[in-house]
Amino acid sequence: MAPRYTAPKGTFDVLGPRSARYAALVARFADHAARSGYDLLVQPMFEDVEVFQRMGASTDVVRKEMYDFEDKGGRHVALRPEGTASAVRAYLEHHPTPPWKIWYAGPKFRYERPQKGRYRQHHEVGIEAIGTADPDLDVEVIALASAFYADLGLRRLTLRLTSLGDSVCRPPYRQALHEYLSARRDELCAEHADRVGDNPLRILDCKRDACIAAAEAAPRLLDNLCEDCDAHFTRVRAGLDAAGIAYDIDRSLVRGLDYYTRTTFEFAALALDAAQNAAGGGGRYDGLVEELGGPVTPGIGFGLGIERILDACDAEGVFPEPTDRLDVFVIDTTGGAAARDATLLLRAAGVRADRSFDGRSWKAQMKEAQRSGARFAVSIDADGMTVRTLTEKGEPQPVTAVTLVDSILERLQ
Repeated sequence: MAPRYTAPKGTFDVLGPRSARYAALVARFADHAARSGYDLLVQPMFEDVEVFQRMGASTDVVRKEMYDFEDKGGRHVALRPEGTASAVRAYLEHHPTPPWKIWYAGPKFRYERPQKGRYRQHHEVGIEAIGTADPDLDVEVIALASAFYADLGLRRLTLRLTSLGDSVCRPPYRQALHEYLSARRDELCAEHADRVGDNPLRILDCKRDACIAAAEAAPRLLDNLCEDCDAHFTRVRAGLDAAGIAYDIDRSLVRGLDYYTRTTFEFAALALDAAQNAAGGGGRYDGLVEELGGPVTPGIGFGLGIERILDACDAEGVFPEPTDRLDVFVIDTTGGAAARDATLLLRAAGVRADRSFDGRSWKAQMKEAQRSGARFAVSIDADGMTVRTLTEKGEPQPVTAVTLVDSILERLQ
C-alpha cells in the first residue's frame, strides 16, 4: 500500500548507509577548513527576507526562487537560499575580528522546478572570509576547494575563472553591454528579451542558443577591467599558477547572484551532463557588507553542493559509501542481557558496537552481523564468549567478559 505521506516535491530522505557518506564528506571538508584556519559557523535556516533581497533584485533567487512567508508574529522571513548573506549578517551582528574565516554545512532552499541534480532542498558545504581584499586570499579559497575535491578522489574537474570588476569598471561596461544587447533584443530568448535592462550580464550566462548567438560578439568585462581590478586578477592567476592549480579563463562566466565582484569562479564536473555539471563555485562580494548596512568590507567565499559532488563521485567511481560503520556486532543466545552489557562496555571504550534484539536465533543474528559491515562478531552462548573475524575466514577465539575490551582493542590496532 502506498504511504499516506511522502517527502515534499523537490526534497528527499537520506538513509543509511548513504547518510554515512554525507557525514564523511562533511567531516572531510571540516578537516580541510580547519587546516586553513576556518571556524565553524552554525547558521539559522531562516532570516529576515531583506537579508536575501540585498543580494540583488534582478537575481532569480530573489525574484522567484525564495521560500518566503509571514510567520505567526507577522514577520516576513525567508528560508535560507544560500549561505553568504547569512554569514555577512552574522559578521555585522557579532563584530568578529577581521579577517573572519568561517565554514558551514547545511540545507539550502530554493523554489524551482525539480530536475536531476536540482532540488528544492539541497545541501552545501562552504566557506566565507570577510575583512580583507588581498588577492592571495582568493588563491587560498580556491586552493581549499581544489584540495578538497582532490581528497575525495575527483579528477575530472575543470576550474572556470574570471573577474567581474568592481564599482569603478563594471558600470561603464554594463552600459556598453546594455546598448549592445538592446540593439539585438529581437534575437534573444523569450526570457531575456524583456529583461535586458535588469541585468545584462545575466544574458551572458544564458545557455539557450538564441542568447549564445546574440552575445557571441558582445564586449567582455575582462577586456574592460580598471587598473586595480586587472592587477588583482593578475595576482590571483599568478598564485594559482604557483600552486599548480589549472584553470580556464571564461569570459562568459557570471554565476547566479548579483553580489559577485572581481574574482569569480566555478568548478565543473566533466563526468556529469554539461547542463548539470556545476559542482560548486563562488567569488568576491566586496559590496555586500555595505548593502546590508555595514562599512566598506571586502569578502570572498564559495558554496559546494553535496548532492552534485556525490553524483560526480559516483560517475568517477570514487569516495564510496563507508563500509566500516561498525567494529563489533554482538550475538547473544542467552536472553540478551549479556549482549546489552557487552555493547555498552565496548562503546564506553570507544568501540563501535551493535547488537540484535527480540531474541532472534543465532543464525538470524549472524546474518544481521554480516549485513552490518562489522569487522568482528562476539558470540555469547551457554558455553561462553568467542570472537570471530567477519571479514576473513578464521576460527572463533574464546574470550571472557573481563578480557573482551582489551581483546577487541588489540584486534582493531
